Amino acid sequence: MSPTSKAYLFLVITGLGWAANAVVGKFAVGHVGPMTLTVARWAIALAIILALSIPQLRADWPAIKKNWLVVFVFAGLGFTGFNALLYSALTYTSAINVVIEQAGIPGIIFLGNYLLFRTRLGVGQIAGYAITLLGVAVTASNGSIKAILDLGFNFGDLLMLLACLIYATYTISLRYKPDIHWKSMFAASACGALVAAVPLFVWEFTSADFIVPDAIGWGAILFTALVPSLVSQVLYVRGVELIGPNRASLFINTIPVFGTLLAVIFLREPLLGFHVVALALVITGIAIAERGRL
Repeated sequence: MSPTSKAYLFLVITGLGWAANAVVGKFAVGHVGPMTLTVARWAIALAIILALSIPQLRADWPAIKKNWLVVFVFAGLGFTGFNALLYSALTYTSAINVVIEQAGIPGIIFLGNYLLFRTRLGVGQIAGYAITLLGVAVTASNGSIKAILDLGFNFGDLLMLLACLIYATYTISLRYKPDIHWKSMFAASACGALVAAVPLFVWEFTSADFIVPDAIGWGAILFTALVPSLVSQVLYVRGVELIGPNRASLFINTIPVFGTLLAVIFLREPLLGFHVVALALVITGIAIAERGRL
């Protein structure tokens, strides 16, 4: 399998895992607090990756120690900051709003790469991104333009926009990650994510609104630790390594489509015509962007 084909596979799996993260995060509202979910998922993920990466960590420890600040910033932005804000946003705003706002991440990455590194986009890439955005809008609005126009804007939307900016910054900055084994990189980042999440958890724990996780809450913690935290994060970093942040970021717009398909499969929601149209638009947009990148 070619590096590009591997990247496509990795990023599709990433999108599927993150779609499940959004669905589970919304379902977990009222069963576990957003900061509790964030700190617990990284504690579990760190324990697992440490058990799997001891040889690599020993070999890469000098490089990790030298670049600890860079790794901590990666973890604070992409691992802790984004997810804490996303889970918090879902307590104030709708999943539809979050989906639409998350689709802006590739656009922020494009702009950031141009402003910082003068990375230009081809006409095909711009057109492809616009088509994927249309697919996201069709998914989020259930095929109704009126549903988009009727959306309100509240504090949760502001949190989600900040989360998008943070994750775009994380993706752009991955070019500066140290040259170490991916297991070592993830273990160090997961450790940083846990450290960054602890103060947020302490703040939530001491508040009057603290929620003791119930069975559903613990189920959400375990799932997010295994799939979005471990599988998706590792594959996203690898995908960015293989094809670059601009190309990899477009796959973020598969998240709402996968989220819809997951709802059809697990929640027995009906598969309607606009779902198929939205999926076709996202796939077509990515294909056009890939062909027009040069």
